[in-house]
Parts: sequence; structure tokens; C-alpha cells
Amino acid sequence: MDQERIDEALELMWLMEEEGHHELNRFKLNSDDINFDELLSELIKQGLVIVKDEQAMFAEKGRVLAKGLIRRHRLAEQLFTEVFKLTEDLVDVDACKMEHILSEELTESVCTFLGHPPKCPHGKPIPRGECCKKYMVEVEPLVVRLSDFEVGLKGRIVFIVSSETSRLNKLGSMGITAGSVIRLLQKKPSFVIQIDETSIAVDPDIAKEIFVKKAV
Repeated sequence: MDQERIDEALELMWLMEEEGHHELNRFKLNSDDINFDELLSELIKQGLVIVKDEQAMFAEKGRVLAKGLIRRHRLAEQLFTEVFKLTEDLVDVDACKMEHILSEELTESVCTFLGHPPKCPHGKPIPRGECCKKYMVEVEPLVVRLSDFEVGLKGRIVFIVSSETSRLNKLGSMGITAGSVIRLLQKKPSFVIQIDETSIAVDPDIAKEIFVKKAV
């Protein structure tokens, strides 16, 4: 059976459980699968779901898989919304794709990059991962916008997000590119960064498009 059909069913069960529902009939009515009975039989056969007294419940194996899918989906939503500023319709479509292909290692990297966010853009909880368990207190994101960077610190530009090619070309001509090491000298009245021995002023809108990681 197509793994994506199974994944979609596990996600639906997770969403239902978040709302306090386990009814088998509700599960069937909310499923878009072309052959729900066949799907349900496969879920039971694989030891992912347990059906008893007209209630559909996760088996432990199914819960682990569902948690991973939801975690990847909501982290992808957060990444696309906060970093790439995609529209809501694109965020959902691309997050659905990402949840099926992100490796565990890459998922942990995305979570750490975002600062272990507790919720997705829709306010729903993001299941915790191993990387989150290592931090019992709120931690700062590894990568932040230049506009949120601390004055006086040295950082390395990780990437620049801009829909204007001319702006990227202009920044590149000034040496402001991914990999460049900069020091933030001031934020007001304009942002001023130092690259090598050169000081460069950038507009606040541009500072929001430059993402940096603190250099050690």
C-alpha cells in the first residue's frame, strides 16, 4: 500500500486525538482515502492502530510515526512562514511534501535552527524531539535576522532572503553575501555593519532579510 495513504491516516488520527476524539465513524467520515476499509485493515495489520468498541486508537508504533509526521509538518510550516515568508496556501502545500521526506537528522537541525519552537504558525503544539529534551530552558535560535542581532557581536551571514534580484546583486557587490563575516556596529538611525575594514550602512528592511549566526 502507498505509504502516503498510511501517513495521511496517521496524521488525521493525531489531529482527532488533539480534539479529544477517537470515534471510528468520525475517522472514516473525515478521511479522504479512496478505500477507507482497505486502509484501516492495513493500519491494523501493520500494528499501527487498534480498533475496539468502535474506537480507533494508536498502537505505540503508530503513535511514534504520527508524532514524527506532525512534528515535521509543523516545523516546516514554521520555517516557511518565519524565514521564507511564504503565503499560507504555499506553506501548507510545501509542508505536506516536507513531512514525507525530511530525515530525522535534518528535522532536528531545522528545530534547532528555529530555536525549538513550541507551536506552529496556527498555534498548534509542535511535538518535542530529542534536540528539545537537551534544553530545559528557553534557548536562543542559532540563526537570527540581522535586525535582531546584538550590537557589537560578530556573526557569519548564513543566507539572505529577498525577492528582488537587484537587491541581492547590490548586496553582493558590497561583499554582503552568504558566508561573509560581519560585525554589527549600530542599529540606529540605520544599521551599520563592518566587513573586514569597511563599514556599510543598510536599510532596516534589508536587515530583516539578512540571517546571521553568531561567530565564535
